[in-house]
Amino acid sequence: MSTFVLVHGAWHGGWCWRDVAAELRSAGHDVHVPTLSGCGEKASLAAHSDLSLHVEELAGLLYFFDLREVVLVGHSYGGLPVAGAAARFGARVSRLVYLDAFVADDGQSLFDLLRPDRRKFYEESAADGLVPSPPPEAFGVVEQRDWVGDRLTPQPLRTFTEPLSLSSEPPVRRTYIRCTQGPMTASFAGFAQRFRDTAGWDVVDFASGHDAMITRPLDLAALLAT
Repeated sequence: MSTFVLVHGAWHGGWCWRDVAAELRSAGHDVHVPTLSGCGEKASLAAHSDLSLHVEELAGLLYFFDLREVVLVGHSYGGLPVAGAAARFGARVSRLVYLDAFVADDGQSLFDLLRPDRRKFYEESAADGLVPSPPPEAFGVVEQRDWVGDRLTPQPLRTFTEPLSLSSEPPVRRTYIRCTQGPMTASFAGFAQRFRDTAGWDVVDFASGHDAMITRPLDLAALLAT
């Protein structure tokens, strides 16, 4: 059995992995679904939250819970903090999975990976250091839009602007899962294309909108467990 750490993207929280986590646990896996500070039920910590803190939180989870042979999964923005945590404790990670996620190099921020128009939109819409969430439909969620919409929280702007610091690149297996449906497909297609012919990477196309953990949780759990 495997140990999974499932890391949410911007505006979300550990809640979004509810059904995926339940499915993996029913199969006997150990599953952790942390909520990063400033998000979800930790929204009150937004003023103190940035990318460095999120990396520290994940690295602390790996160390203090003595987790080993971890499948570390990052969704969307979550691709940055999982990369940072793996750079800190790569010996504890067996596989990095980027689920329709941003993949940053050392010294890059999430803003560096966005189209200029999208970056400008987030900058101009931010208020009090928080970026308001898009509607659930933007993440490909329709049937569960009310459940998701009630739980989306503004994202701390500093998590988008702070550069990622990678002290090393752990030699672990990497998988990129590209979600092929919904309005966000263009935002992440370039990452999948980049890594299809890159050594050490597996690229999988998954027929889902961006929030695959909500719209197709059972199929996603099965894919993660392979």
